Amino acid sequence: MLLSLVIPAYNEEKRLAVTLEKISTYLDRKEIDYEVIIVDDGSVDKTSQVALSSKLAKQNKLILLKNEENKGKGYSVKRGILKAKGEYILFSDADLSTPIEELAKLFFYINNYNIVIGSRAKKESKIIVHQPFYREIAGKIFNLFVQIFILKGICDTQCGFKLFKTDCAKKIARYLKTSGFVFDVEMLYLAKKFGYNIKEVGIIWSNSCESKVNILKDFSKIFKDLISIKYIHKNTLWKN
Repeated sequence: MLLSLVIPAYNEEKRLAVTLEKISTYLDRKEIDYEVIIVDDGSVDKTSQVALSSKLAKQNKLILLKNEENKGKGYSVKRGILKAKGEYILFSDADLSTPIEELAKLFFYINNYNIVIGSRAKKESKIIVHQPFYREIAGKIFNLFVQIFILKGICDTQCGFKLFKTDCAKKIARYLKTSGFVFDVEMLYLAKKFGYNIKEVGIIWSNSCESKVNILKDFSKIFKDLISIKYIHKNTLWKN
């Protein structure tokens, strides 16, 4: 069994080395065969150099993809998924807000589900470091809009820790059109359209103070992108 781990990275030179070390230590200890796909989303720092100097690169377990300019997290995740060769694909944020050890919780359910996603909203989840209160409120408002307009039944669409069976992930990626904050919602919306079953699992999570998303500042664009999801797929011809 080969696991493909896709990590979008934008200006992550300070955190990426530690993240890659934690990933390799855990997966090696679990004797999981894996590849790590870093998608450098037009970084202007040394993100790519850090990736290429890692132990994973020396072990030929790292693939580096570089966007010529900043394209967005959704674009980068899509590119990584389409490059992946594993039987399963894990998408994870570069800061490991969800520790890589939480992968075991997702793997527990993957045989019975097409997609298993980490959630901060389930009762069994554990938040170690909370977001500032205004970000938590904005996140709850965003999720309310998701529930009303796009996708009912998912408590937390935005947690950056999602495990897919590869055939499902690649089919979703082929149709993915949004590239910014709402791409997670579009992925799950498409999953529902394709009839894939989704399991939401409570995880451990810690807020990163260096988060690059300002949901309050960008709220009008985020809301516009969210509402557009149904319309951009209104006339889509679904193919296998």
